[in-house]
Amino acid sequence: MGTFISRSPGDTEALGEQLGRQAQPGWLIGLTGGLGAGKTVLAAGLARGLGVTARVQSPTFVLVNEYPGGRLPLFHVDLYRLATRADIIAAGLEPYLERPAGVAVVEWMERWLEETAWHTAPGVRLRRVEIKMSGETGREIIYEDFGG
Repeated sequence: MGTFISRSPGDTEALGEQLGRQAQPGWLIGLTGGLGAGKTVLAAGLARGLGVTARVQSPTFVLVNEYPGGRLPLFHVDLYRLATRADIIAAGLEPYLERPAGVAVVEWMERWLEETAWHTAPGVRLRRVEIKMSGETGREIIYEDFGG
C-alpha cells in the first residue's frame, strides 16, 4: 500500500502518468473518491503515460470512452450512474471489469466490487486508488494492488 500527497491537479495528473508508463496489458485500475476528487484528472494522466494523445473526457453519460492510440488500449469507465452490479452487467460493462483487453481505469469502482472484496479473476492485476480531498486542491491518494 502506498500514499501520495497531491497539492494540485498537476500533481495528480503526474501520478497518473507514472502509473500509465508502468501499466501492462490486463491491468484494472479502480478509482474511488467523492465528486470532484480528481478521478478523471488521474485518468487523463494515465492516458498520457500510455501515449494516448486524444483529450480524455469524463465518461459519466456515455459510461465508457475507449482510447486506442497509445502503447496499450485504454478503457475509461464511469459507474456513477449505475446503482448495482446487475445494472453494470446490463449495460455491457462486465468485460472491461473482468479482463480488460488493454488497461481499464474505472471511476466509482466500489459500485462493482464490495469494499471488503477487492479481488479479480486470476491473472488480472487490480490497483485500488482512493482519492481523499484535503482542501481545495490538496488530495491524499492511497493505492493498493491486488491479484496478478
